[in-house]
Amino acid sequence: MTAPKGPKLSVVPDPKTDASLSGPQVLQPSGWPMPKGYANGMAADGRLVVTGGVIGWDTQGHLAPDFVAQVRQTLANISEILAAGGARPEHLVRLTWYVVDIEEYLASLKELGRAYREIFGAHYPAMALVQVVRLVEKAALVEIEATAVVPR
Repeated sequence: MTAPKGPKLSVVPDPKTDASLSGPQVLQPSGWPMPKGYANGMAADGRLVVTGGVIGWDTQGHLAPDFVAQVRQTLANISEILAAGGARPEHLVRLTWYVVDIEEYLASLKELGRAYREIFGAHYPAMALVQVVRLVEKAALVEIEATAVVPR
């Protein structure tokens, strides 16, 4: 019998807490470069809290005209949904972003990072980014789905 091939997997603990006891753990294959602004994988045990596709409208149903403002409001909306489910941003294990213009996303990385950290802090779950033709709400420029795991 031979050893399985492929990279070894490391669990990277959260420096603020003992991740194995209090929340999600970052999965980082040994030898892989450290990602910036996201995790390659996450592991968690607890109660699942998920959102649908969330867009950046305010409580009156208005969408800001610009991309960064919509992302900021979308992240704030996700934070409120998480709170309603007893979760916090550090419980996030996955975000899936749908954007109508990936070039606008790439051109806004600095501002997006600032908005993200203001709302979610320096917790970076596994993420995917997908460019789509359009979203259900015509004026929406971004839609994000979130998955969180609240520790038992």
